[in-house]
Order: sequence, then structure tokens, then C-alpha cells
Amino acid sequence: MRADSSATAEQGRGWSPLLRSVVSLAIAIHLAAVVLPPLASPPPASLLANEAIQPFRPYIGSLYLWHGYRFFAPDPGPGHSLRWSLITDQGELLEGSLPDATQDWPRLLYHRRFMIAEKLSGMIPPMDAPEAIRRDAQLEWGPLVRAVAAELLTRHNGVTVSLDMVEHYLPTPGDVIDRRQQQPAVPGAWEDRVTPLGTYALATASATPGEQR
Repeated sequence: MRADSSATAEQGRGWSPLLRSVVSLAIAIHLAAVVLPPLASPPPASLLANEAIQPFRPYIGSLYLWHGYRFFAPDPGPGHSLRWSLITDQGELLEGSLPDATQDWPRLLYHRRFMIAEKLSGMIPPMDAPEAIRRDAQLEWGPLVRAVAAELLTRHNGVTVSLDMVEHYLPTPGDVIDRRQQQPAVPGAWEDRVTPLGTYALATASATPGEQR
């Protein structure tokens, strides 16, 4: 009898079915909020993931769960940098890139400048995009590029500065094997893709971007 009474009392202190259902639902929602951000960003991402994440955006934002883990693995894309060429008020030619592994220190500064180039790379359409799309995209990336140009001109006492977006070639496993075996690569296959972003002056802060080459 005493054992039966203890078992009955223990059952009485357990969670009710309603409480278990609520807690299970809360756990499921949280797990979905953790899993969906890597699936929905960064590009390329499926339309299904982007649609599924919409109701979770306020929750994800409030807990800072928006992390692009696919940026690092398992299939990272090519890296990007901003290459610049500047004429100073003394007529001197200065050249550099953002980010610059030899100049940007501490590494947090390198990372911040690296993210500027990566953000721009996602805003600039490919060279075979229709002209209307390229023109509309310039309305988005133009202000950021002009801000970078103005900062460079101010920092280096520049008169004009030219900017290029450089997409660094990412070799495939086959490319690496061919190079190790010293087989000739396809001409141009290892070249970086360069997109001219225009020439800017501090006074006007405007330019017409060049064509992608």
C-alpha cells in the first residue's frame, strides 16, 4: 500500500499533458529558429527556406540567431576584395585593396573590411545580367561604393580614385589535382574576375561604373 501511495503521489507531481505539449512546442519552435537561418542565408538558398523563415524573423532577431554558418562550410564560395587606385593632390599614384592582410590589424579590422567587399559582391549582378537589372542594382550598391571612395580620398588627400570589385578564383578539386600533376590549365581558368566600379572625385562623389571585364 505504501509503495502504491508513493507512485500515486509521484504521478501527481508530474507535468500535465497540456504543459508537456506547450513545452514541446516551444522547444520545436526554438530548434526551427536555430536551423532555419543557415538554410535561408547566405545565398544560394532555397525558396522554401526563405518562405519558412518569415514567421520566425522577430524571434530570430530578438535572440540574435541569424548566423550564416554556410559562409564557412561545407561549400564556401569565392572571396572578394575591393581594389583601388588613387591619385593624390601631389600627383602621386597610390594603390591598395580592401581588405589588406598586410595592413589591416587587428584582424577584426580586416574582417570588417572584408565584409564590405562581400556585401558589395552580393549586390552587383553578373556581367550577363540584363541592362535594366544592372541599372537598378547600381541604385543599391552605388551609395556604398561612393562612401568607400570618399573615405579613401579623404584619408589619402586624393583627387580621384578608381575602384574595382575582384572576385578571387576558387579552384575546384580537379583544378588542384591538375596543378599538382603539373598539367596545363585551361587558358584564363585561373584568372580573377574584375568588375570596374567607376572613378570618383571627392567633390562630385559620382561616377558611371565601367563594364565588367
